[in-house]
Amino acid sequence: MDLHSIIALIAYILVIIGALNWGMVGVFNVDVIARLFGPGSSVAKVFYILIGVAGIVMLVLR
Repeated sequence: MDLHSIIALIAYILVIIGALNWGMVGVFNVDVIARLFGPGSSVAKVFYILIGVAGIVMLVLR
């Protein structure tokens, strides 16, 4: 696999995780990422940032 494919795969996985998380928030009012890492924690914040960057990457690559 080349670097482009690896970045695209990681971005794809993060976007799916983000979409599933927002689906859980919308349907069940449960933020899985906040539950795993603690609401407002630095780790959760970094995860949200990575998901946002992955969304931008997906827009650019696709």
